Amino acid sequence: MTETAEETERIRRAQNGDRAAFESLLQTHYDVMYRIAFKWCGNQADAEDITQNACVKLARSIDSFRFESAFVSWLYRLVINTAKDWVRSRGQGTAELTVEHEPTEAPAGEAKVFASQVLAFIRRLPEKEREALCLVFSEGMSHREAAVVMDCKESTVSWYIHEARKKLQSFQSSGRRHG
Repeated sequence: MTETAEETERIRRAQNGDRAAFESLLQTHYDVMYRIAFKWCGNQADAEDITQNACVKLARSIDSFRFESAFVSWLYRLVINTAKDWVRSRGQGTAELTVEHEPTEAPAGEAKVFASQVLAFIRRLPEKEREALCLVFSEGMSHREAAVVMDCKESTVSWYIHEARKKLQSFQSSGRRHG
């Protein structure tokens, strides 16, 4: 998760006000930013808003990146914090996030209905548990990498995932998957 010399130079140029370098960073990382926003909120329109806010926040704070961690790790944190701020600014709690496909409106087929129910359930988990799941399972990070992004201990990430799994198992055994 470390930058190439070219990426490092581009970041430094962007930090020094080089618009072309900043635009290049955005082009390179926009899809990642959108993907993490979408996984956080589960709604395309909201993810677009969050990503745009994150782009503005990136422009304002790029000079605070100190190369102490990978730029992508720092960027994940920026997008997740932007998503949290966006949710708070709308007066929503995590349980009230908009979900594009509610379980009752899922396409036909038990597997698709169940998958939709699980995604809706995950979006209602506490922020830290949802964040850990997203980084480890959706983004393929190790617990150590996720800990850097989340600014916590590796064991804490493991605990968040453990807690989320317990809740998911309870959800599955409660019979909800059958409607």
